[in-house]
Amino acid sequence: MVHAERAALIDDLTRLDDEQWGEPSLCDGWTVHDVVAHLVDSARTTRLGFVVGLVRARFDFDRQNASGVERERGASPQETLERLRQVAARRSSPPAPLDSRLVEEVIHGEDIRRPLGLTHAYAQEAVVRSLQLQTRTPASFGGAKELVARVRLTAVDADVSIGAGPEVSGTALSLLLAVSGRRVTPDELAGPGAGLLATAV
Repeated sequence: MVHAERAALIDDLTRLDDEQWGEPSLCDGWTVHDVVAHLVDSARTTRLGFVVGLVRARFDFDRQNASGVERERGASPQETLERLRQVAARRSSPPAPLDSRLVEEVIHGEDIRRPLGLTHAYAQEAVVRSLQLQTRTPASFGGAKELVARVRLTAVDADVSIGAGPEVSGTALSLLLAVSGRRVTPDELAGPGAGLLATAV
């Protein structure tokens, strides 16, 4: 599933012009080009490499990510895209659950596509597994474990209900983006807990 999502994103990226590569993504402070560079860095990451990089970044995840973007961002969008092609079939991973690879591809795929008006039909299993992992992961590691102690997430397009509290309903993808700190449109979420979720984001 990870490889399929990488291939689909590469296909979308081949159609972009240089101006679109420079558009702000949903990831604060990063352009589309930056997010692609991050995905290259993420695909190259090994367990040992992650630990070494984190030590060099003084255990600052943001600094480590910024360093990876700087390292993998090519001189042109085409160069960065070629780097993504070269790593698309890799199976390496940092010391994290395997489904973290799905989280990377789905969320960052939307970080890129949504600002550009692109749509993509993600594999439902990939989205659901990403949502389940994010809601089991503490906020200190980029997850939403604490958040789902306050609201109950119910996917309208999958047999998934997670958390406790006022209900928030929406597609699994919209819920995933919302709990991952991305703004979604007001009509994507419904239910008495929607306001709580929007405030948390």
